[in-house]
Amino acid sequence: MAGPARNGRLADLAQRLGRDEARALADELGALWRGEAGVGHRAAARLETVFRELGLVTRSELEEAELKIAQLEHRLRLLENRVPRAG
Repeated sequence: MAGPARNGRLADLAQRLGRDEARALADELGALWRGEAGVGHRAAARLETVFRELGLVTRSELEEAELKIAQLEHRLRLLENRVPRAG
């Protein structure tokens, strides 16, 4: 059973998408759940659009950002640990 917070998020999503778009997404997800052929790619593309609209990122984008942060942290440590030369 969905709680109030979850219902609120679903209502917000439906409002952002618009009634027709939300209904089409629900229909495609239902068909995907039933295992109908050809629906998977359309549903995946539509979900990707929904996730983008909600500001979510993909796992690969997250991993890329984490790698960049680790590289920057490493460079910063190198700069902090650098001994100034006597000149």
